Order: sequence, then C-alpha cells, then structure tokens
Amino acid sequence: MTTTEHQLTWIITGATRGFGRSIAEDALRRGDSVLAAVRSPDALADLASSYPRRLATVAFDARDVGGVPAVVAAATERFGRIDVLVNNAGRGYVGAAEEIPDAELRESLELHFLVPAALTRAVLPVMRSQRNGTIIQMSSQGGRMAFPGVGAYCAGKFALEGWTEALAGEVAPFGVRVMLVEPSRFRTGFNAPDVLTVAEIDEAYRDILAAVRSDMRVSDGAQEGDPDKAAAVIGDLVRSGELPLRLPLGGEAVRRIGAAYRSNLASLDEYAELAAGTDYADAVASVRPI
Repeated sequence: MTTTEHQLTWIITGATRGFGRSIAEDALRRGDSVLAAVRSPDALADLASSYPRRLATVAFDARDVGGVPAVVAAATERFGRIDVLVNNAGRGYVGAAEEIPDAELRESLELHFLVPAALTRAVLPVMRSQRNGTIIQMSSQGGRMAFPGVGAYCAGKFALEGWTEALAGEVAPFGVRVMLVEPSRFRTGFNAPDVLTVAEIDEAYRDILAAVRSDMRVSDGAQEGDPDKAAAVIGDLVRSGELPLRLPLGGEAVRRIGAAYRSNLASLDEYAELAAGTDYADAVASVRPI
C-alpha cells in the first residue's frame, strides 16, 4: 500500500491526551475517521463538535479485556471497516521490584500487553478480510531497555515487543502491517501526578531510586519530544509503502536504544565462544524458517 484509495478509519485507545490525542487530531485533519476508545468520552467533546461525522467515541477501560469486543463492534458499525489500530493507552509505574505489589504489576501487564494483544486479535479478522490494515503498537524506549525503578512498566512493553515481532511475520501475507513505536520523553501527560503511579517507598531503596523518582515526578511539561510532530510522522508512515517494524522517536530514544544494541552486541561477542561451547559436538545445525 503506497497510497490510500479511500480515507482511513482508525481505532485509537487513550485518545484524550498525549500521543493518542495528537494522532487522532492528525488523522481527522487528513480527512480520516476515528473511533476513540477512552475512559471519559466527554473529554473529547471539542473534537466531536469539530468532526461530528468522522469522530466517534466509546467508553473503554484499557485495563479490561472484556471491553474489547464493544470497541471493534462500534468501529465497524459506525464506519464499516478498520484500517488502523493504535494501541496507545498507558501509564507509568515507578518503584523497585520489591516495592510494586502484585496488583499493580498485573495492572501494568493488562494495560501494556494483554489488552493491546486482545484488541489486535479482535481487529485481525476484519483486516484479513480487507487484505490490508496497519497495527501501531505504542511501545517505548523502555520496551528495548529497562531502567531501575520502572521494571513493572518495562515488563509490559518488553512483552508487547516480543509478541508483536512474531505477529508481524504471521500477518504480513494478509497485507497487514505492524509497527512498534518506541518514544523517549514526550510532553504527553505521562508524568502528570494523576497518571504516574509511584509505589510506597521501601527504606532499602530510598537512596538507590531517589534520582529516578525525582526525575519522573518533575519532568512533566519539560520533556523534549513534541507529540504533534510524532503524530505527523506516524500518519505519514501509515500512508507510505514502507513501514519499519520498530520506530524510535526522539533523540534520546535514538541514543539510548543505539547504545543498548551496541552494548548487547559487545557482550555477545565477548561470551560467544563460551556460549557456543555448550552444544553437542556432533549435533547437526538447525534449519529454521526465519
């Protein structure tokens, strides 16, 4: 798909602010239609007034797999097709592994992996029947490298990345494309007090994670990235013939992810001979399809 022969229909989660809002506004300005799956549809009243025929909303808790069928049904009933799914909803969880309770760890996995996976599965029959479609997974630089103090968040993003990488090869024969977006710090409200979850501090980790907690709390509104510029890049790529599997966004993401790749490669090279020596000497090398 190099150009679109029709205006696109998008499903976007978490569209009331941040990346989701910017992507929705960009799509609507291009003449596309958007089904915004959000917890508070009233928060999009201004966009609904400006685009009454092309913006629809549905109440959706992005931590609840049970709400997924209603989202897909709302999109197909209102617009007749689904061209782009953007799994965007997310929030930060700050705390050491010992500080994050089971309930919050599970919530993070639901929000960042299990519900996006469920939405993806739910739209695939529609996209396969159309023989085209695009799935955008809003991951993070924290989906490629983990930081002390945000392991609960990174766990969900790592899971999303691995699952989506496998998915990309499975759905390509049906004309369905997949892209993981890996932003660094953008002015999205991610660090706002009503969004960021900070665990109760264990004295053992007070000093170790003091800088991380402080940075996460005070960076709201001071992040480098512009979500409107990011939305324009995503919108252009969706309409292009080439869609990368992974798209880092922001200078910090480029630097940090690049450094992580180089560090991992150096470690692989350092221990390659030792690692390869664990094979049976007379074993035949495997032949795999990938």
